[in-house]
Amino acid sequence: MTEDTICALATPQGTGALGIIRVSGKDSVSIVNSVFNGKDLTKVSSHTVHYGFIKNGEETIDEVMVSVFLAPKTFTAENLVEISCHGSYYIEQQILSLLLKKGCRLALAGEFTKRAFLHGRIDLSQAEAIADLIAAENKASHDVALSQMRGGFSSLLKKLRIELLDLASLLELELDFSEENVEFADRDQLLTLINQIMDTINPLIDSFSYGNAIKNGVPVAILGKPNAGKSTLLNALLQEDRAIVSEIAGTTRDTIEESLVINGIQFRFIDTAGLRETEDTIEAIGVAKALEKAKEATIILYLADVDTLNWKEVGDDLDKFRRENMHIIICPTKLDKHPDFNLTDIPKEIQNQYTVIPLSAKTNPNLADLKENMYSYIEQQKTSNQTIVNNARHLDALLKAKESLLLCNEGLQTGLSSELISIDLRRALEALGEIVGQVSNDELLGNIFGKFCIGK
Repeated sequence: MTEDTICALATPQGTGALGIIRVSGKDSVSIVNSVFNGKDLTKVSSHTVHYGFIKNGEETIDEVMVSVFLAPKTFTAENLVEISCHGSYYIEQQILSLLLKKGCRLALAGEFTKRAFLHGRIDLSQAEAIADLIAAENKASHDVALSQMRGGFSSLLKKLRIELLDLASLLELELDFSEENVEFADRDQLLTLINQIMDTINPLIDSFSYGNAIKNGVPVAILGKPNAGKSTLLNALLQEDRAIVSEIAGTTRDTIEESLVINGIQFRFIDTAGLRETEDTIEAIGVAKALEKAKEATIILYLADVDTLNWKEVGDDLDKFRRENMHIIICPTKLDKHPDFNLTDIPKEIQNQYTVIPLSAKTNPNLADLKENMYSYIEQQKTSNQTIVNNARHLDALLKAKESLLLCNEGLQTGLSSELISIDLRRALEALGEIVGQVSNDELLGNIFGKFCIGK
């Protein structure tokens, strides 16, 4: 498959000022040159741009600029050509059809990035970071993706794997001399090294809750009794009339979702149906959906009208969906009607368990405090470790590595044989290798023979 020369439109389909068609493979320069009327592209230097025309025989298709990049210093590590044409759907399709006739095939989804990985230009985690960078909708997710694409995460994993390989090498060496009962690895030093590696892996695992939040957006469910001001709050946060506001209870029957970026972090607000017992079938479905969204949310904004505020009912509602690692903010609403509302009147058990921020969405006092509180809660989850994990596959691999290292630690302390400990070390190596796409038993053997003169 990597012997083929591939082509694809690299810019979004549709009418635009420019379109870019990318061609990669050993024959990419000669194929493009066969349809290009300008300089002879087979004789130009790498990383140069050339003006000319794409022609199908005597017919001119478009006036273009062609960029030539010669292997190995390209994204795919292959010869790569980019044709910058006018962003007409017709022109783009005509050029692609012409390239196919000349010997290209259409690239599969993600195939340019896949080739970069297969040729060692990037590792697997960097390839995934490219997709994250393209999908980034806010500064925080952009910064994490850019750091990973540049190899920050990969460098840390490489360091961990080298340390684990050193450990495994010593234990594997002991197996070769098992009949002589030789012990090359000091058990106390091995324990110390495993603990040091764990000290690096644990913050990476802890960073996932923050990384996942900034990658996918923080789900915030707006809950409360009917007519508590949920839709009014959503409109106030978005600064537009997104949800219908009415004094008639039960107006919202389905969930409404909208996003808002606060200090570079995306929050996904979910306006829900009012929580109450109802015989209306459709409204009952809306209430069930509200409870379902509440269980999935990272942050709950529970609104309660100060006119009918009953703290016991509030507590009973919150008990239905409260869980660990959920931030709940209780917002007594319609404060404009009760300017004498006093925080000291709130029961101690409520104040001890939850954050309370009174609101009047109409006059907007404390709205800035609400935003800051939500942002601060997410920021507090950021670990001191600069590398942030935002990929569930990476988290799973790190958890596997941690589990194997804990077994190694236990085995060393209980005097388990080198053979059994080395099995767990191999599993930890494989788990970390899954992240970057580097899993090889030959790597372990190469490390043994490269560092120790045992080839006798």
